[in-house]
Amino acid sequence: QVQLVESGGGLVQAGDSLRLSCAASIRAFSSSAMGWFRQAPAKEREFVGTVNWSSGRTYYADSVKGRFSISRDNVNNTVYLQMNSLKPEDTAIYYCAGTLIITDRFITSIKEYRYWGQGTQVTVSS
Repeated sequence: QVQLVESGGGLVQAGDSLRLSCAASIRAFSSSAMGWFRQAPAKEREFVGTVNWSSGRTYYADSVKGRFSISRDNVNNTVYLQMNSLKPEDTAIYYCAGTLIITDRFITSIKEYRYWGQGTQVTVSS
């Protein structure tokens, strides 16, 4: 059974940086991908970014492009979301997710991710 555990959330001020971590219990996604999503109060969960695990290629939502970056640690089965220049509108619960779909395209749909972490709260004050 694959487990994903996020950490690193917290309360920060606008303009600050924060790094989220997501540790996978096993090496399940070495041929596929992992993604980050977020859900703000009263809003639907939305795509933030994804990383193709084998190539390291990344893709981001327009709302975070240039401010957020994803990296992965093959040894520790961990993926990171580095968030810079945070804005109040970035406030949300952040989830990491894993998919077993092997493809060259970037996977951005919630429905295509099978495994999800419990989420970590990020609050950005103005």
